Amino acid sequence: MDGESGFCRDCLTEQAHKAARCTSCGSPRLLRHPELLDLSLAHIDCDSFYASVEKRDNPDLVDKPVIVGGGQRGVVSTCCYIARINGVRSAMPMFKALEACPQAVVVKPRMAHYSEVGGQIREMMRSLTPAVEPLSIDEAFLDLSGTEKLHNSPPAITLARFAKRVEAEIGISVSVGLAPNKFLAKVASDFEKPRGFSIIGAAEAYEFLATQPVSLIWGVGKAMQAKLHGDNIRMICDLQKREEADLIRAYGSMGMRLSRLSKGQDFRRVESRGAAKSVSSETTFNTDYFSPEDLVPILRAQAERVSERLKKKHIAGQTVVLKLKTADFKTRTRNTTLPDPTQLADRMFRVGRAMLEKEMDGTRFRLLGIGVSDLQSDETADPGDLIDEDATKRAAVERAMDSVRHKFGGEAVEFGLTFGRKKRGAQIEVKE
Repeated sequence: MDGESGFCRDCLTEQAHKAARCTSCGSPRLLRHPELLDLSLAHIDCDSFYASVEKRDNPDLVDKPVIVGGGQRGVVSTCCYIARINGVRSAMPMFKALEACPQAVVVKPRMAHYSEVGGQIREMMRSLTPAVEPLSIDEAFLDLSGTEKLHNSPPAITLARFAKRVEAEIGISVSVGLAPNKFLAKVASDFEKPRGFSIIGAAEAYEFLATQPVSLIWGVGKAMQAKLHGDNIRMICDLQKREEADLIRAYGSMGMRLSRLSKGQDFRRVESRGAAKSVSSETTFNTDYFSPEDLVPILRAQAERVSERLKKKHIAGQTVVLKLKTADFKTRTRNTTLPDPTQLADRMFRVGRAMLEKEMDGTRFRLLGIGVSDLQSDETADPGDLIDEDATKRAAVERAMDSVRHKFGGEAVEFGLTFGRKKRGAQIEVKE
C-alpha cells in the first residue's frame, strides 16, 4: 500500500486511489490520506457510550431518542444521536432536554454496568498495544508505534480492525482519530461521529487549525473564550499570529499552551496506566441533606457497593476516604489509614461514619462518597480483632450475607439502613 492508495474500513481490502467505492464489497467507507502509513498515535472514543449500551441491552430503544440522566435537579449525562438531532446535548438540564425532545425515553444511569463494558473495551485496546492511556470510561489514547510486525499491518488498519471487533463483540461503535500527537488525535476523533475514522496529518495541521475557533483547544472554556475574545482572538489563526512570549505575558502558563497547540505542537507521550489506585462509590442527591438520618443509610449502601467490588477482584484498601460536596459545590475529602487493609463493608462504614459525624454541623451536602485507596492483595486483609470481639462477629455475619447474596442475588438479604436508603431515591455510582 502506498500513500496514494487506501483501504476499505468494512472489509479492510486495499483500494486504488481513484476508486469511489470498495472494489471488493462496494462500501463507500474508504480511508485515504497521504500520511496514512506514517501515523501511529490514536484517540478512540465510544459513540454516545451510555446511550449505546442501553440500546444494545434493550432493542426496543434502537430507533428511539434516548437520554441517559434523570433526577429532579438532574442533567443529561449523555444522549443518543437521534436525541441530538432534536437539540439535546450532554450536561443540559433535564427539563430543557425534554422540552427540546418530549418523545425521548429517559433512562437512569447504570454506572457500574457502564464501567464493566468500558473495562471490556479497555482490555481489547491493550491487546493492540501496552501504551494505552485512558481518559475516561469510554475513551483513551493509544500509541501503536512498533506494532506493525505484531499485527502484520500498519496502525491504521489495526485500528480499523479493532473498531469492527468492538462492534461485533461488544455491540457498540467507536470513532477513531489518527494523528501525529494527542491533541490532534482527539480533535480528529470528533470529526465524523458515529463510526468515524479521521486523520489529521502533520503537513496539514497548521492550515487546518487556522480555520478553527479557539474553543477547539483543550482548556478554553466559556470564561477563557470571553477573555480571548476581549483581546480580539476568536480564531486559532489569531493565536498563530501572536508571539509565544506575548501570549505568556497575557495569559501565563496557559499562553504557552495556546501558542503551541495553535500550531499543532503537542509533545506529551501516551502514558499507560496500571491497575486502579482506588475504588469508591459516590452519590449526588436530588435534595441537599444534612442530617444523620439521611446521610448514614446512604453511606452504608455505598460501603457495601465498594466492598462488593473489592471482594470480586480479590483486593483490599488500607486507607478509607470520605468525600463530601456542600450545597455551594465545595468539596471536602477526609481519610483514615487503617493498621491493615480491608474489604469489609462494616469496617469501611464504621470508619467512614466516624469521619462523617465530624462534618455534620448543619452543613447541607449535595454529594456523599466513600472509598478505599492504597490497594493491595486481599491475602492480609481483615485479620481477626483480638480486642474487639464484636468486630470479628460482624465480619463473620457479613461473609455469611455475602454467601447468601451470591446464591440468591444481591438483594436477598439487606441491612435495615440500606433498605431505608431506597426510599430516598439515591443513586449509587461505583468508580475506580
